Amino acid sequence: MKRLEYTLRFNTPAFLGNAEQNGQWRTPPIKAQLRQWWRVAYAAAKGYRVRVADMRREEGLLFGNAWLENEFCKSLVRIRLERWDEGALKTSNWPGDDTVTHPEVRNKEQKLVPIGSALYLGFGPLIYNNVKRTTSLKANAAIQAGEAATLAIAYPTTHANAELKRLIEANAPRLERTLWLMHCFGALGGRSRNGWGSYALDPHPSANDGGEAQALPLRLWRDCLDRDWPHAIGQDEKGALIRQTAPHADWKSLMKTLAIIKIGLRTQFVFTTGKNAPTPEPRHWLSYPVTNHSVAAWGNNARLPNQLRFKVRRTPDNKLIGVIFHMPHLPPAAFRPNLPAIQGV
Repeated sequence: MKRLEYTLRFNTPAFLGNAEQNGQWRTPPIKAQLRQWWRVAYAAAKGYRVRVADMRREEGLLFGNAWLENEFCKSLVRIRLERWDEGALKTSNWPGDDTVTHPEVRNKEQKLVPIGSALYLGFGPLIYNNVKRTTSLKANAAIQAGEAATLAIAYPTTHANAELKRLIEANAPRLERTLWLMHCFGALGGRSRNGWGSYALDPHPSANDGGEAQALPLRLWRDCLDRDWPHAIGQDEKGALIRQTAPHADWKSLMKTLAIIKIGLRTQFVFTTGKNAPTPEPRHWLSYPVTNHSVAAWGNNARLPNQLRFKVRRTPDNKLIGVIFHMPHLPPAAFRPNLPAIQGV
């Protein structure tokens, strides 16, 4: 077995819910993240000419499966986390929330009402405490920014079975590329697409081919709309669709900046309908559901995650920056995606 060992350290609080929905160090979300970014590394290695059935079979043989007929197996990749204890950030010491202005949040007199920036980006794991009149954790704990644990990953370097030997040899560099992508772009737990649960791996994994720009899994964003799963980071004629904020001293101030950016992104698309709209409006294609703006054909239970993701990284001088990147893909068929409308958005 080849064994890789890293210190996994969070740059922002993480909502890794256990059975009681309290934040706890756990391996299942890490393994899910490993599989998600492995698919991106796989697609890039295949030049984005991917047969999903072939990819899912390889993924199942590598990470374990219960769906491949006559090929059920345990994972060849083993994960060990140093500790499984509860997060150190408790309900009683969640910090006071900064506020931001949202043009659609008004009181009965139609005056703008400030909202908590952390609450806006973390609604669900975070709630508004009516007694304390501030943002609070919904559960009893979250993992605090700065908390760290040792993560070990091991996989075989060969196998007696010829097909599995070939699989292992093909995926050894791919697994290390996957860990590099996780370090650069990964976040764990609830509301992770908004930057919560952003982490770093130390020592930093290698991209394996001599340079970050060269190793990024980039694809023209319009071409990415030929499939309905995240498989690449988009690019346009100018380059990768990756932006970053100015450095911030702490995660609270950075999350406020990210909240302002997300509010601006969403509210530039002004709704003309309310509940049970007969057809989707442009903003619906960003993410769904939207409070008070449902689509009749989609109902209230459909989920369309945002394709624009936030990641928080630490700089060499110990400040924090927000990284904003686009992973474009077509919504699932159940949404009856309108390709020209999505391209326009």
